[in-house]
Amino acid sequence: MNVVVVESPAKAKTINKYLGSDYTVLASFGHVRDLPPKDGSVKPDEDFAMAWEVDTQSAKRVKAIADAVKEADRLILATDPDREGEAISWHLLEALQKRRVLKDVTIERVAFNAITKQAVQEAMRHPRAVDMELVNAYLARRALDYLVGFTLSPVLWRKLPGSRSAGRVQSVALRLICDRELDIEKFRAEEYWTIDADVTAGSDPFRAKLVTLDGKKLQKLSIKDRASANAAVEAIKAASLSITGVEAKPAKRNPPPPFTTSTLQQEAARKLGFSATRTMQTAQKLYEGVNIGGETTGLITYMRTDGVSMVPEAISQARDVIGKEHGSLYVPASPRMYATKAKNAQEAHEAIRPTSFARLPESLSLDQDMARLYQLIWRRAVASQMESARFERTTIDITSADEKTGLRAVGSVLMFDGFLALYQEGRDDEEDEGENRLPKVQQGSAADIAKTYADQHFTQPPPRFTEASLVKRMEELGIGRPSTYASTLQVLRDRDYVRMDKNRFHPLDKGRVVTAFLENFFKRYVEYDFTAALETQLDKVSAGELDWKQLLRDFWTEFRAAVDDIGDLRIGAVLDALNEALAPHIFPEKEDGSDPRLCPSCGEGTLSLRLGKFGAFLGCSNYPDCKFTRQMGEQDAEPAIEGDGEICIHPETGKPVVMKDGRFGIYLEMEIEGEDKPKRASIPKGWDPKELTPDQAIKLIDLPRTVGEHPDDGQPITAAIGRYGPYVHHDKTYANLPTVDEVFEIGLNRAVSVIADKRANGGRRGASATALKDLGEHDGKPIKIMSGRYGPYVKYEKINATLPKGTEPDDVTLEAAIKLVEEKAAKGGKKKAPAKKAAAKKAPAKKKAPAKKTTAAAKKPAAKKTATKKTKAE
Repeated sequence: MNVVVVESPAKAKTINKYLGSDYTVLASFGHVRDLPPKDGSVKPDEDFAMAWEVDTQSAKRVKAIADAVKEADRLILATDPDREGEAISWHLLEALQKRRVLKDVTIERVAFNAITKQAVQEAMRHPRAVDMELVNAYLARRALDYLVGFTLSPVLWRKLPGSRSAGRVQSVALRLICDRELDIEKFRAEEYWTIDADVTAGSDPFRAKLVTLDGKKLQKLSIKDRASANAAVEAIKAASLSITGVEAKPAKRNPPPPFTTSTLQQEAARKLGFSATRTMQTAQKLYEGVNIGGETTGLITYMRTDGVSMVPEAISQARDVIGKEHGSLYVPASPRMYATKAKNAQEAHEAIRPTSFARLPESLSLDQDMARLYQLIWRRAVASQMESARFERTTIDITSADEKTGLRAVGSVLMFDGFLALYQEGRDDEEDEGENRLPKVQQGSAADIAKTYADQHFTQPPPRFTEASLVKRMEELGIGRPSTYASTLQVLRDRDYVRMDKNRFHPLDKGRVVTAFLENFFKRYVEYDFTAALETQLDKVSAGELDWKQLLRDFWTEFRAAVDDIGDLRIGAVLDALNEALAPHIFPEKEDGSDPRLCPSCGEGTLSLRLGKFGAFLGCSNYPDCKFTRQMGEQDAEPAIEGDGEICIHPETGKPVVMKDGRFGIYLEMEIEGEDKPKRASIPKGWDPKELTPDQAIKLIDLPRTVGEHPDDGQPITAAIGRYGPYVHHDKTYANLPTVDEVFEIGLNRAVSVIADKRANGGRRGASATALKDLGEHDGKPIKIMSGRYGPYVKYEKINATLPKGTEPDDVTLEAAIKLVEEKAAKGGKKKAPAKKAAAKKAPAKKKAPAKKTTAAAKKPAAKKTATKKTKAE
């Protein structure tokens, strides 16, 4: 028997059909081992020994594979055709060797670029051994990421409270975003003017631009004000102009190559609005395939690649489709060949392309995301083999008799659309390049000015990064790998280092502080050139030109010394450095020239960064006499209050109700007689603190408000504002109210009705949860995605598994849902009740107590012990 191991269960079923009954195809579900997320998993003092761990779910899968291999003659490792796939095969071999099941078993490694019957069977005819050079590159990369993260992150926690983590690629990507923001803050707009004119020369009018004035060639900022612009207009009107040059040149534009991982992420962001994560999840579905004619067929080739070439058969298919769909004029005389220009390219396999070009996008029935992404991939790949677009570019020069004044008109006319008939590449922040046809004019003809235009402009700051432009920049610099960009950018969001606004990255204060800290104290390790050079070294490891442990030794020696150097660094020195580095952001220059660091409350102290439990904020140097604080990014807005502000005296307690500006927003506070802590109340969302009346302040500080006693049991019903908004409360039932105002207005009858409705709908559990997506069946039982109060979740029997943060319900596959359910079950998510049966079997009274302890702990502790033993064994 032959055992084949792939990564996903969907792929396993498909490939088993292709190979037949002599093969058993099993799924590893990705990596079967990983480094435990704790200190000591990589040991530099032991020549970088790595302690791998097999988790509970992976242990089950390894056991299933091991059991199958015991009955097999051949083990075929068919994980994905990239470095990560090579590493998964190696991990699996290591785990199986520990179980001693590989004796007398032939071990082969195969890699196929597409999940089609032909591709799989062809790969099976060309087995090889596991490429240890690729594995070594993976081990080096994994160790580097671990050592940077687990060494640098604790430094951040000690020196910058509130910081989450640092990473080898993550921190450099964050620096790109923060550096761009700093450029925007430092930017000062400059005024400039452009002068255009409508010109006739025995022809229809055409628009020309002033390019020469007073005999000097104009630059972008040459005309700086209205007076200069008016003088330029008068010079044009006074000049005796004629046509001094007419030049028409043919030009052509070649199609872009088919997609790599990076360019697919960029173009999907521009054209479809997809995040990198969404793009890769959708591409994975297209790669794994859909049912076509009763057989699951992959629609695209492997989507993690930096190659731009296609195999000859695919090119031939594409040229046939072009001829049929567009005609022979659109088929170039010879096939187009592409070579990558990206740094550190691997070119191990093809570009991303359809597995069959004859499979037109409109012929397939796919969900929306898959349909849109497949169409984009299909069009790009087909267009890459189409004829060039041809243009005619015409330039007309108009010059005065004294040659002191000159204008130029440039026009472009599309003569043959070529590949543009199917596909046009998107651009970031592109300018309008519409067609501009110029009339025919004769050189030497007199030129007249019909109308002039003087337009005012201001220079613009560099644009913030989109996902597309950030991925492009990272690839240009050679930072990280395109296959990891999606997860890297997601980490920045999850850590609250950045936020997205109109599809552009805005660094948050936490991210800016971390970046400033790293740039000041670990500058070498967030430099773009250093990170790119490290990628080049990793490529040398994969090519067998550099020993992976020597790379680690060289890196660790310098990195450990850099960490040790700041061990005794005082917080005061850190704050001084951050105040200077972040000055354009936190202390921008004031228009009146006054000191931007002068405390606006006491007028004497100096503002400086302060570090608190939840991150950095600005405080006055005169603390505690002056309690002024503000968030880092609030310099453009006047604070709602300066220091503490008394709103009113509470009529019942006689204590002042004070408004305070805290690090988490504005709130009310009132001292309570005999209590150590004051009573506080947040200002509700939508209420303007500046317009808060004494009556409103008293109502807020008095919450919760007693509405009355419930007629059924006499227990009080209260109304208040909580974490999830306004609500009424009785006994153990909390029922939401639609508005904040209703907290102060709701009567007893209405409150009783709201609570009754809540209880009728299943109390807090919300029995009315609706199904968002039916994923199919698992072991004959339905598995669905449901809408819940706290977000969507997967429901299978009695197990509810929350979707990971940032995951869209539409992106979840059946396999991913099964994995979530299994993980939840392993953590005790499914509560079974066999304890009663166990108790019934315990006859001897003296053994009841220990038996209960054993039974109660039967599930979780047993799993932990097993996992521990297997970790040691691995």
